[in-house]
Amino acid sequence: MSIQLKQSATIADEKSLTATSHLLFVLPSNKPASLPFAPVLEAKLKRNRNKYADLAKSPVTADLPNGGVATWVVLDAKLNPFQRHTLLRKAIKPLLDEKPQTLGIVLFGSDKMRQQGARDAYYVASVNAAELPERKGAKDKKKSHALKTISIYGWNEADGFAEVRALVAGNSLTRQLSMLPPSELTPTTYREKVQKLAKDNGWKHQEYDMKKLKKMGAGAFVAVGQGSDPQDAAIVHLSYTPKGAKKHISLVGKGICFDTGGHNLKPAKYMNGMHEDMNGSAVVLGILLAATKSELPVKIDCWLAIAQNHIGPLAYKQNDVVTALNGTTIEIVHTDAEGRMVLADTLTLASREKPEFMMDYATLTGSMVSALGDRYSGILGNRPELLCKAVGAGMAAGERVCAFPFDEDYDEELESSIADVKQCTLEGGADHVLATRFLAKFIEGDVPWIHVDLSSYSRKGGLGAVASDTNGFGVGFGLEVIKLVME
Repeated sequence: MSIQLKQSATIADEKSLTATSHLLFVLPSNKPASLPFAPVLEAKLKRNRNKYADLAKSPVTADLPNGGVATWVVLDAKLNPFQRHTLLRKAIKPLLDEKPQTLGIVLFGSDKMRQQGARDAYYVASVNAAELPERKGAKDKKKSHALKTISIYGWNEADGFAEVRALVAGNSLTRQLSMLPPSELTPTTYREKVQKLAKDNGWKHQEYDMKKLKKMGAGAFVAVGQGSDPQDAAIVHLSYTPKGAKKHISLVGKGICFDTGGHNLKPAKYMNGMHEDMNGSAVVLGILLAATKSELPVKIDCWLAIAQNHIGPLAYKQNDVVTALNGTTIEIVHTDAEGRMVLADTLTLASREKPEFMMDYATLTGSMVSALGDRYSGILGNRPELLCKAVGAGMAAGERVCAFPFDEDYDEELESSIADVKQCTLEGGADHVLATRFLAKFIEGDVPWIHVDLSSYSRKGGLGAVASDTNGFGVGFGLEVIKLVME
């Protein structure tokens, strides 16, 4: 359901706000001389033994005399996008928790501050009002109380924040897919959903199913897919080719719908949540949708490695040797390192289309979570200058990334006595680096490439702009990287 946007460039007074039940005041560092409901704010600050300046650290919420509720937050001009988004998420949450039908965003400050505040607040409000999969209470069939209208007071954006709306659509799609239970998102149903998305958005659609992949010699992907019944794994290729496209890029996503660990079975604690191991592919779809809605003048090939990692008579085993699509032989060391296996052949296919830039997304390694926790995601790649720009893109998007080393001497750890390369090591040290070195061996033509290990795809209580645990991290970052590549 789309949210209606109403805008007014006029600075609001108390009279113009009395009909709106839920209000967010986005304020400058210096208190405005004429602030609606100022006595209510002052009374709340006094009761909490706080000052106006404290609103730059902790938003304040209070009931209004007309029966409504308001939150006040100060956005200091020195804050970076992540800090602004985080403050706004905390400010908006108590308002959205009441499931209002209308939300007012009230802006004060200079023109520049009001424009930035409007964009950020509209994004945070919209992305957190998105409808997500919910099975609790379905039996009661209660009527949905979705947000219907956002009214902005103090700024009027000519295009109605079209870029923000595209980003929200992409982020929401990523979360909606990732949060589906594994009973509802199998490789078969996922492929059906992708096919419908392609039809709805005018994307070219092509599938490489297991039969075709076996015939092609994509042994790395097939090794993982053959353990499931039915064998419904596939590499799905989507293309967005707008008129006047100036660049050609490829996005690759890991789409493991459920990861048991295979023969190296995960314990229950670590198998819980493995239906979201397809998040990388969902991020790629979110970027593709946002780019399409933004009408970005760039050709995008989207490659989804969709499979499950199950245990069974045909499941691949430790010490197997398989041959990848590009002819590289791989010694299997650990069956729970399936992500790099399905990505290997997918990256080969993607690189053979000769894009000018490639980026892949995957919930790939536990070692990246150990290195960064769940507040940052890690990036690695074959062009140091690109990694530096990508870190800046993450800051601009409010989705922070950290670059890791990619030196070739790490390859010594992947040397095998029986094959061209080991899949991984059992020691686990620097596995995020080793996994990336492994993936690089399957990219043909020395294409500039960034690998994104999504250690921050899920964080309890939300991250940055997004309040849901599964946060859609990577869509905003990916769009910013694409803009850099287009320059």
